[in-house]
Amino acid sequence: MRVYIPTTLPGLAEAHKAGELGPAPLNAFAVTPALREWYVSDDIEELEYAALTRAAQASLRLLAGDPGIARRRVVVAVDVPDGAASYDPDHGLDPATLGEVRLAEPIPLGRAAAVHVDSSDAEGDVSAAADALGAADAGDEDARFTVDGAEDHELLWYATQEIPSLIG
Repeated sequence: MRVYIPTTLPGLAEAHKAGELGPAPLNAFAVTPALREWYVSDDIEELEYAALTRAAQASLRLLAGDPGIARRRVVVAVDVPDGAASYDPDHGLDPATLGEVRLAEPIPLGRAAAVHVDSSDAEGDVSAAADALGAADAGDEDARFTVDGAEDHELLWYATQEIPSLIG
């Protein structure tokens, strides 16, 4: 099963140093039954992209919580055994938790399939989105527009061998 773990560049650096993503439990995103129902597609690539997008949104929340770090969303795509990720079916179609899963154990970084990171060109929009997140959550439509602006930037794909240059 492919899961998408949201993090930040400093978080990725810590994982690289430790050799694992952790500590457990880890929140991640995957193609869950609720995500399938919400997205209404049988195309696994589309569904995985939706899970990746949800993880990017969670990474933005991490950035909002730490204004001193580089404003680039980071998502690590990891393959785990099917039973390693659990999800709460009671969440149903709650937009805040669509695709959310929990990993009970730290994940060896060697299981990572890829890393997805914003380009440096996205930093201005991502920074503005992180700063506006609280107001958007409170219902401010202008702030929501700013937050949505970060999603106009596609995350770039990096091989795991490129992690040292990303965090360097």
